[in-house]
Amino acid sequence: MKKSLARLDLNLLFTLQLLLKELSVSKTAKKLNVTPSTVSKSLNKLRDWFDDPLFVKTPQGFRATPLAQSMEQELSDWLQIGNQILSKHGDDAPKGIHFNLAMESPLLLIMFNELTQRIYQKYPDAKVTVRNWDYDSLDSIICGQADIGFTGRESHPRSKESLDLLPYFIDFEVLFSDLPMVYLHKDHPALKEEWNIDTFLKYPHINIIWEKSETWALDEVLMERGQTREIALTMASFEQSLFMAAQSGHKMIATAPQYCQHYIRHMHPDLVSLPIPVDKELQEKLIIPFTMIWHKRNSHNPKIKWLKEIIKCLYTRYHPKCKNQQAGK
Repeated sequence: MKKSLARLDLNLLFTLQLLLKELSVSKTAKKLNVTPSTVSKSLNKLRDWFDDPLFVKTPQGFRATPLAQSMEQELSDWLQIGNQILSKHGDDAPKGIHFNLAMESPLLLIMFNELTQRIYQKYPDAKVTVRNWDYDSLDSIICGQADIGFTGRESHPRSKESLDLLPYFIDFEVLFSDLPMVYLHKDHPALKEEWNIDTFLKYPHINIIWEKSETWALDEVLMERGQTREIALTMASFEQSLFMAAQSGHKMIATAPQYCQHYIRHMHPDLVSLPIPVDKELQEKLIIPFTMIWHKRNSHNPKIKWLKEIIKCLYTRYHPKCKNQQAGK
């Protein structure tokens, strides 16, 4: 039988959240400024409510049961939302707000200064942790270690990074679509030739590892034409590939998102950008939808909703082709 929330003392949930953090009745009691006996009584009420021991004693100490562990992130979110609601009764901004972001770089570098300024204006005491988007970032969003991700996916029908393949419990919103470009040094010999697919494939390429893969939609498109790139150098990130492409004295070229033009304008003025020389039909398979990604449990979290709006506001300015097109799962 489903139990009514009105019958539960919500203070018990606060006690449960502290128990999960401290894994000790005595330490929890000290934090709450009550006796260990009071905490034990609260724990017994919680056990009755959830019909689960919640914590068990082991030779290694107090350990949460799988059910209790599964509630840890939700309890943290619930308390944070509660703090934000209560803050509306006063003039001070809510305290203890923590933003955990996973963002593709150099997309991060283009906007991060202004993004953090917006965050600290709204939440002066906020703590912000940012990690580069990588193969494990989606798992971080799923398990609650990251609040929101911002990265490119692929539109090629055979891509493993398609938005259609995201789990059902992940929500997303496409902010803009980006067509990758070719980047090469201003003195590169290719600039003296007709820019076509033969010229593009004539020179060695600088590649990157993307989510543990050394190929991407471009390689699928070339394979359809019976062609391949000569990969001379494989790097870990777009910044590294663009840095190498910007060096003189070699004939390598790099491919990277079009938004990187903002980045190279400040960091690598010797780089020139050109379109990938394939016809329009094939170009459409290379389009990268840059996307905000979050877990459904955060869909109504005020902090996450506010952050999404700020990111959308920034990218309306940073990317001229930003369409603010919404696609929710």
